Amino acid sequence: MMQLKVTQTRSEIGGTKSQRSTLRGLGLKRIGDTVVKEDRPEIRGMIRSVAHLVTFEEVD
Repeated sequence: MMQLKVTQTRSEIGGTKSQRSTLRGLGLKRIGDTVVKEDRPEIRGMIRSVAHLVTFEEVD
């Protein structure tokens, strides 16, 4: 199964409570943190909601 490498590139300061919760749900705590998640619709939706704070790439 494909995986997604997600990296936090911007601060959560100034974001809504929902956006901060989404970052925590993804496992991101600070700028520069990177996590690898399974490529599932739920994860894609979480990334989409904080797309302005993270970058992601597909990993085999």
